Amino acid sequence: MFSHLLANNAFVPLATRMRPQNLDDFVGQEHIIGQGSALIKSIQSGQLPSMILWGPPGSGKTSLAWLLSKLTDHYFESISAVVSGVGDLRKVVSAARKRLDSIPQQTILFVDEIHRFNKAQQDAILPYVEDGTVIFIGATTENPSFEVISPLLSRSITYVLKPLEDRHIEQIVLQGISDSVNGLGGRKFSLNPDSLQHIVAISNGDARTALNILEISASATDPDPEGNRRITLKTLESAMQGSFVRHDKNGDLHYDTISAFIKSVRGSDPDAAIYWLARMLEAGEDPMFICRRMIILAAEDIGIADPIALNIAVSAQQAVHFIGFPEGTIPLAEAALYLATAPKSNSTYSALNKASKDAKAGFYSVPLHLRNAHSQLSKELGYGKDYRYPHNDPSHFIKSSNLPDPLKDQRYYYPSNQGYEKKIAERIRIWWGIS
Repeated sequence: MFSHLLANNAFVPLATRMRPQNLDDFVGQEHIIGQGSALIKSIQSGQLPSMILWGPPGSGKTSLAWLLSKLTDHYFESISAVVSGVGDLRKVVSAARKRLDSIPQQTILFVDEIHRFNKAQQDAILPYVEDGTVIFIGATTENPSFEVISPLLSRSITYVLKPLEDRHIEQIVLQGISDSVNGLGGRKFSLNPDSLQHIVAISNGDARTALNILEISASATDPDPEGNRRITLKTLESAMQGSFVRHDKNGDLHYDTISAFIKSVRGSDPDAAIYWLARMLEAGEDPMFICRRMIILAAEDIGIADPIALNIAVSAQQAVHFIGFPEGTIPLAEAALYLATAPKSNSTYSALNKASKDAKAGFYSVPLHLRNAHSQLSKELGYGKDYRYPHNDPSHFIKSSNLPDPLKDQRYYYPSNQGYEKKIAERIRIWWGIS
């Protein structure tokens, strides 16, 4: 797949040129392809299972699939679910059958971004996996449990690729600098230590991003009188014109990041909360999405422990809507820090859930004294009888039973001992004689 591209290096991106050509060159994912791993043992025994490679961008999914074809001497056929359809699948399968009958040689069908195929397109792969026409390898950045149909999932082994560690990215970048065949070697490029660390830090475990940054920076680096090209931090930042913050608005990373933000706020960790907020903002997350989640959190996780929290969250949403970005990031940050440092209580949410359960369990009549006596007939039937107006009492409270009879002793709201709810708990104790 890649060897014919490398013959014309001048027009091929560095990230493609630097794809590993053998297993020894592959960096990272030792838990999958390390010595003695289940996959390597399976290959050594002559078996290559159909599989799904699930991992973040730049973790080596495509390169690993291609290397597996070389290790097993299988033909490698690659299609992208972004631009391919069932017609393309049929062509691949037809060629795979001929290859199997004539050479014979098995074919690896590699489907990049398999999650982009709909159910019907994924269904079309199944028969050829079952009859052995192709060995299926799917690559995805999304959780296959949700994005890959169950029949295909059950016929494949899922391997989870991890984001590359800093040491892996550093190794890959240095290889890109030194490799004289496919990399920048031979052109006297070098990296300042701070430049190398900056590339490692902003690539977020993505080898492709790291090599792209290196290539862009190299193209912007002029040689000195001796012909040396030293990539400085200044050149690096100038060439990048911003950072490469990875964040898929529709994928797992989107949900993982907002989850980290919400759980940090709920956990009363302002530093983590502001970090995850900054991550989302730098990546271009929809600010209204963040606002909606903060409003929900203010009601669910803070509630009456600090009634101002909901106002703060709603005000942040209004401020962002009114003033826009980038200034709108400031009220967002203010709200996030307020919510993170507010006392927490889920008593409102718990009370609603418990009451909803009883409301669904059966239909109970409204007590007569709570009904509106809107006509003479309703008065004669006892509507509103014995109702006592609380404000007629000096304390503005009159103890009465206001639940349906089957639920008259039921209790839903239990105030916490956090923040403002301490005062509410004391008030309830005085009014109702309960704690």
